[in-house]
Amino acid sequence: MNSLLLPFMLALTILCQSSYSTSLPNYVHLNLINSSNAIVSFARFDIQELDKEMGEFNAAKKRENQRKVIEHFINVTKIVHRIEELHLKNTEKGLYYYFTNGRHIDSAIRTISAHFHYMKHMGGMEEDTLFNFTATIAQRKVKPFYTRPVHLFYMLLFGSECDNFDEECRLFIKDINDLPNINEVSNQISCKQQKSPQQLFYSLYKDFALTKLKAYLLIEYSIMIQKVSGSGDLIENRNTVRRNFDEIASKDLTSLKNVTTKADRFLWRCEHSDFTHKLNVTYDEVTRLLQGYIENEVDLNNDESCTQSCHNYYNTTRSGCFDSKFCAQQPQCLGRIHNCQSLDSPLWICQSPENSNRRYDYIEDSKGERQGSTKQCWRNVNSAESWRRWFFIECSYCFCLCDEPGPKSDRYFNLRATLSDVKADKVVTGVRFVKKNRVFHLQIQQAKFLPHGVINESTVEWIPVDEYDIKDPSVKEGIDYHTLSYQSRALDLDEALKTADNTFVVTGVRFQLLDHLNLKVHFSKFDFATGKLVNSELNNIWISKDNSYNRQQIYLDNVDVQTRSYNYAEPLSKDDQYVEFTNTGMLEDAAQTTVPFIDIQDVACIPPVPLAGIGISLAGNKGYGGFVAPKVISYDLAAHL
Repeated sequence: MNSLLLPFMLALTILCQSSYSTSLPNYVHLNLINSSNAIVSFARFDIQELDKEMGEFNAAKKRENQRKVIEHFINVTKIVHRIEELHLKNTEKGLYYYFTNGRHIDSAIRTISAHFHYMKHMGGMEEDTLFNFTATIAQRKVKPFYTRPVHLFYMLLFGSECDNFDEECRLFIKDINDLPNINEVSNQISCKQQKSPQQLFYSLYKDFALTKLKAYLLIEYSIMIQKVSGSGDLIENRNTVRRNFDEIASKDLTSLKNVTTKADRFLWRCEHSDFTHKLNVTYDEVTRLLQGYIENEVDLNNDESCTQSCHNYYNTTRSGCFDSKFCAQQPQCLGRIHNCQSLDSPLWICQSPENSNRRYDYIEDSKGERQGSTKQCWRNVNSAESWRRWFFIECSYCFCLCDEPGPKSDRYFNLRATLSDVKADKVVTGVRFVKKNRVFHLQIQQAKFLPHGVINESTVEWIPVDEYDIKDPSVKEGIDYHTLSYQSRALDLDEALKTADNTFVVTGVRFQLLDHLNLKVHFSKFDFATGKLVNSELNNIWISKDNSYNRQQIYLDNVDVQTRSYNYAEPLSKDDQYVEFTNTGMLEDAAQTTVPFIDIQDVACIPPVPLAGIGISLAGNKGYGGFVAPKVISYDLAAHL
């Protein structure tokens, strides 16, 4: 639509409907900048028509004309409120506290919103109340009153300077000037807001732009109220405000382009402020992949000999239970046994409850050193002590790692592809890990794509994952799922898989098995103006980073479980790295837990946006096992501003 027609189409829409339709014109529904420009153009057109209609001041029609101006103002506010609902309904109030001194801008924003609401009800109030309220906004009051903090946005539009003694005013101006220079935002702010840094900056811009739009409209119609009330047309004030508003809007848009071009677009989910980790709610676990296991050397070989050392048993199996010693008092390891090491005898062992994924709550050696829990044992403690043969051969107890697939070991990752409904122009807007029937899946959130990169929020949905059972004869290992093992337990980590072309968005995900478990992301080409996906084979592509041979490993040696940390988990990984699922440290946890954990929180921007990429990252703290989680990159809006 020709931009010159926008104010007239808007005028026709407003004037022909007593209550605004739920079906908004596209230029109002989808684009904040165009919508604001259209409202400003219409308001000026509307003021011009009111001027012509009312002519010179007429005392006999003063009250009638005042109410007519208020009616026109109310018509404009209907569109403003609809735009505010569409563009700011998911914006947390108080965003400015994260970036500036905050309260000066935040309180001024609340004041303008209150004035905007108050003005709509002025038609039924006393004439003096209406006159005095609009006189204040139209800069008819004395300057010291006008420049109080509640009027800082009006002051900005009038180009007034702060009083030398007004500290709050000067801090407000400083905050305003600092906003365009912000070029980064902390991970904690971004993930708590569930917005990429670029989205955060854009949210700030939208909040700020709509507030200035409200302040501008309040001034325009307040000046008109003053004119029909006999205070003159204040044409100089009107021209000043219009000129300043246009300059500020242009400057703000330029600043937005500069900031968003430089801004990070990554989003990941962080911990809650009170570190409330909840199994099956915020995280899940790979269980019993490698787990600390105590066995005597005599039971680690077929000869029942004790002539070697524990460290010689790096890949073996349990061969028996000699003389029904401690081996008969604990569940045996039915899988492979790896990486054994000697323990100081005697040992006192607190075995875990039968329904636990742990084997031991703690192990205490002859030196009194305890590995694992410091709590009192819930049951009678078992003892185990090495013994000698022929006085000089010792049969020692070893501490090994048990790799035992079974009903207590959830170690499976889905290899099937998950795609959005590209035929219905639906794109991926979020992703999360879920565990179904002991299999970890990457589940996608999809939604309908609209023109100009907008998402139809009413269509947002999580696509159900395939809830297959690995015992089903039709389900094949290596095709439908991958089983982690001591030999194959690496997961590739990348910031985000994306295309170099800004005309592609994410439409699917899957894992593939290379040397490591490796992420693949599906992309579809789209038309930004129409929001339509190009559904041809050439324009639907899979992208992955197959460079396992050149990746750097992140080692998790002798770590504790992440949920015991009292610090926020911070990103630990970067592109071209990998991590192996492994056991916690012996001293820290008796090697009973598989780390890293799997973060199962939604990773989706609020409000939803199309994604330009998806990655897998590791977050945690030094000395802890961390969380594996998806990481998304929001679509780059800067190119279209």
